[in-house]
Amino acid sequence: MPEYKAPIRDIKFVMQELLDCDNHYQKLGYEDASLDMVDAIISEAAKFTEQVIAPINQSGDEQGCTWTNGEVTTPDGFKEAYQQYVEGGWPTLAQNVDFGGQGLPHSLNTAITELFSSANHSFAMYPGLSHGALATIEAHGSEQQKNQFIPKLVEGSWTGTMCLTEPHCGTDLGMLRTKAELNDDGSYSLTGTKIFISAGEHDLSDNIVHIVIARIPGSPEGSKGISLFIVPKFNVTNEGETSDRNAVNCGSIEHKMGINANATCVINFDGAKGYLIGEVNRGLNCMFTFMNVARLGVATEGVAAAEASFQGALAYAKDRLQMRSLSGVKNPDGPADAIIVHPDVRRMLLTQKSIAEGGRALIAYLAQLVDIGHASTCEEEKATAEAKLALLTPIAKAFLTELGLECTSHGVQVFGGHGFIKEWGMEQLMRDTKISCLYEGTTGIQALDLLARKILGSKGKILKPFGSEVTKFCLENAEDDAMQEFIQPIMSFGGDWQKMTEKVGEKAMQNPDEIGAASVDYLMYSGYLTLAYFWAKMAKVAQDKLKEGCDDEAFYQAKIKTARFYFQRILPRANGHAACVENGAESMMALDADDFSF
Repeated sequence: MPEYKAPIRDIKFVMQELLDCDNHYQKLGYEDASLDMVDAIISEAAKFTEQVIAPINQSGDEQGCTWTNGEVTTPDGFKEAYQQYVEGGWPTLAQNVDFGGQGLPHSLNTAITELFSSANHSFAMYPGLSHGALATIEAHGSEQQKNQFIPKLVEGSWTGTMCLTEPHCGTDLGMLRTKAELNDDGSYSLTGTKIFISAGEHDLSDNIVHIVIARIPGSPEGSKGISLFIVPKFNVTNEGETSDRNAVNCGSIEHKMGINANATCVINFDGAKGYLIGEVNRGLNCMFTFMNVARLGVATEGVAAAEASFQGALAYAKDRLQMRSLSGVKNPDGPADAIIVHPDVRRMLLTQKSIAEGGRALIAYLAQLVDIGHASTCEEEKATAEAKLALLTPIAKAFLTELGLECTSHGVQVFGGHGFIKEWGMEQLMRDTKISCLYEGTTGIQALDLLARKILGSKGKILKPFGSEVTKFCLENAEDDAMQEFIQPIMSFGGDWQKMTEKVGEKAMQNPDEIGAASVDYLMYSGYLTLAYFWAKMAKVAQDKLKEGCDDEAFYQAKIKTARFYFQRILPRANGHAACVENGAESMMALDADDFSF
């Protein structure tokens, strides 16, 4: 298994040099988040990641979770690692101080989340879902519910889940059958079955708090009749302590392609006691709080996978000897040259590097927007941040997970036949990462959300805040000769993005299928352009540092060279997606269903 090393230098570059987190935190009132504090927290997180959770990644995959009579046992070492995670105060990092949290910025926690996910995807999912449960209860719960459930979720002694999917319905939640009947005491009795519930049952925490959608009898059909409930594994007293076992049971765990050390459960609610969150029939509105938090978390998984696979592939490429370089012998004392000298291996490594580092910048930027939403006192600033988040969240979730999966494939490929062998650990990364393209809304669902609901639904207005930011950057650097190789493509692709949006909107007025036919290619085009913007910004920072004189010249030179690779070898992919959008829905919809024969 490749030895994971936290990319501390690059994380600090993104947070401190690219995004000026010090000024960002002080402006928002995060006085404790000084540079020294940020450095110390990241360093400690790196130690925990490398020494505690990375070593149980491969063994956890091999052993998997065990289900016995409704109880789930996690792999060896996971319970002990989770206890260290709780004792280290990691669950409390960015949580509300009123409920026992440290009150540090969301963006700092996001940087830590990447480390956990890179080192051990399955482990990171157990506490990861608790953040969404916390955010949902804090945003929509009553004061009683907050006091009952949030403190234990904050400290990590309880964990949370999201229970949406049922056996007969996936994304189409309006088809759900789980029902919630009002009890005399104001609580509800929930009956139904949910599937694919990540961390739905395990032995890591004292209680599991399920956030569940269900339909109250008499509610409207479809998504307009969905309500949201808190349903704990163990019932909870008014003082927030566990009592008797609730009628919530794990019927089985799934046998999966990957993330085998995380229990993906079938959860049965057999008249389980639950508590309504928010208003009746407004459950989906409340649930979006959880889903948006989760989508950014999954986008981070894509970056984490790219980074982990890059690290493994790079170490192997430097060590593995195969053939001689076409441009002349590079290792005269050995029987062959290291494969890192070969252009095709460089292509794969640089693809991984450019996606991991570019994606890290995008995720950190989005996390700072979340900080603004949480802490800014300026309503206009908050509204702008929310508009940018609304636009970029589906792009980040779908684009970064698709490219994260591609990067894990490159990792296997760099190893050649050895990459297909389990002991090297590269194929596990690929298996684990595929789920990131699926849960919290597949790539196709994210694409429809972006194009149909966000962009066409707003008549293009949602593009303006982020588009204005990109335009401002380009204009500020229009006279900088060293930046023209980056600025000119952004302006060109950006103009085409606007025209593409208008054309799809016009076609959709005649044929609504044009939206679905264009959506994924439209999203991928948007993703390549968005990452180009962040690579241009990183190149600018690197150029300025080199002009000023610095001790880390090689690091900044590598940034510029990687940016150049992205613009010359990755960004052109967007042209293919543009052509697919231009060609429309006709060929895609030409076959009747019966014509799909074999």
